[in-house]
Amino acid sequence: MSVAVPLSHPAASSAPLIDGLGRRISYLRLSVTDRCDLRCRYCMAEDMIFLPKSAVLSIEEMGELAARFVARGVRRIRLTGGEPLVRRGIDTLAMRLGALIGHGLDELTLTTNAMRLAEHAPMLAAAGVRRINVSLDTLDPAAFRHITRVGDLAVALRGIEAARNAGLAVKINMVALAGLNEDQLLPMLDHCARAGCDLTLIETMPLGEIADDRSDHYIPLHQFIAPLREARAIYPVDKRTGGPARYFAVEDSPVTLGLITPLSDNFCATCNRIRLTVEGRVYMCLGKDDHVDLRAALRDGGDVNGLIDAALAGKPRAHDFHIERESKPAVARHMSATGG
Repeated sequence: MSVAVPLSHPAASSAPLIDGLGRRISYLRLSVTDRCDLRCRYCMAEDMIFLPKSAVLSIEEMGELAARFVARGVRRIRLTGGEPLVRRGIDTLAMRLGALIGHGLDELTLTTNAMRLAEHAPMLAAAGVRRINVSLDTLDPAAFRHITRVGDLAVALRGIEAARNAGLAVKINMVALAGLNEDQLLPMLDHCARAGCDLTLIETMPLGEIADDRSDHYIPLHQFIAPLREARAIYPVDKRTGGPARYFAVEDSPVTLGLITPLSDNFCATCNRIRLTVEGRVYMCLGKDDHVDLRAALRDGGDVNGLIDAALAGKPRAHDFHIERESKPAVARHMSATGG
């Protein structure tokens, strides 16, 4: 049963979000569900146990907490999951958060696997979303089905097309996977050029227990992009979108290429992010277990801002990711439980 919370006065504090190392937090990644309609091998186990409804925040509670973060200086919110578009009420939440744009919030974005994007793209545009990230690791239908276990590439491509037709800028997120999609970088780059999308490459991260040994598929991005460097020059560009990517222009291509390197080139010194899970937990770091529980405080009238301050004070200097054969993941929870 959802607990109603007051929605008209979002915050008792407007103190800026500054962590114990002096980093200003301006970017909230809000996980709206731990559920997903795919089972990507590097992200999730095939048989997942998801949270019961009683354990998750209501749409109203998410809106309330997001408003409190905006009141304290968050300028960007990204809706994540799991797959955010499977959450009932996502349209209500998107509309409420979109109403904050221009009133403290600069931007509302979303990361999706595009399986339900064709249905929801017009709603996202109406809510004020102007750009989205789509997780897409290959353009080979058989490889897509293998990586996702259940996905249909044609559905994802239709979703991307619908998003573009709705006026949304689309960036493709491609996880680099040795032995699975090493041959797909140049085809993906050319596809993005034709489709009017940018492309960001991401190293796989050791989060949650999965069936495969991640070391079998880990490849550092400098090695993954080697075929591209042999074919075309790439040049760093001065672009920031609020996340950890470094951006490059590609010779003879309109595509901006982003690189996210959590293992081979740590980027934590400039971290400006905080993550709120669907359970109402604030995790200080994607790769750490330390957290504070805002759900209980929100429902019981506790000191939400005090807990946020405690989370900021405990935010670590950096994550400590390693991928070696048969090594345990950095944390037991899956990425879908924390939000990307």
